[in-house]
Amino acid sequence: MIENQMTEGTKTLEVLAFRVGNQDFGIDVVAVREIRGWTPATPLPHAPSFLCGVVNLRGIVLPIVDLAARLGFPPAEPTARHAIVVTQQGEQVIGLLVDGVSDILTIDLAQVQPTPEVASDMAKSFVRGVIPIDGRMISLLALNTVLPAVDQHAA
Repeated sequence: MIENQMTEGTKTLEVLAFRVGNQDFGIDVVAVREIRGWTPATPLPHAPSFLCGVVNLRGIVLPIVDLAARLGFPPAEPTARHAIVVTQQGEQVIGLLVDGVSDILTIDLAQVQPTPEVASDMAKSFVRGVIPIDGRMISLLALNTVLPAVDQHAA
């Protein structure tokens, strides 16, 4: 199901589209705080393989997730062409390393098709729908499952 902060009668979704490897993905623009150029991250010891490290974002420690590695693709080798999409899910702010941002699309919710049944359970948990548009397929990511969980038990 597509969860969206919709007002009564709204039947569209604004999606930030970007590339990871040779595939197109998108997230709800409501979750996007900003888009930044690649900045080398400081690695953290014993971090998961998909965590590039952390960067300083105006005094805030921002973890950077290699979205390619998180989605099961070969890890990215960041260059100046890569981008960091700063996202917020609840109180959690995380940067997603992507190959490049393409555009912001206004999608009619009727265009969003369910994730194919042949997809693995992991793929279905990360992708909440597929959008065929302009001769390409955009996988709409579910940030709540893509982003690593934060321990909520801290005082």
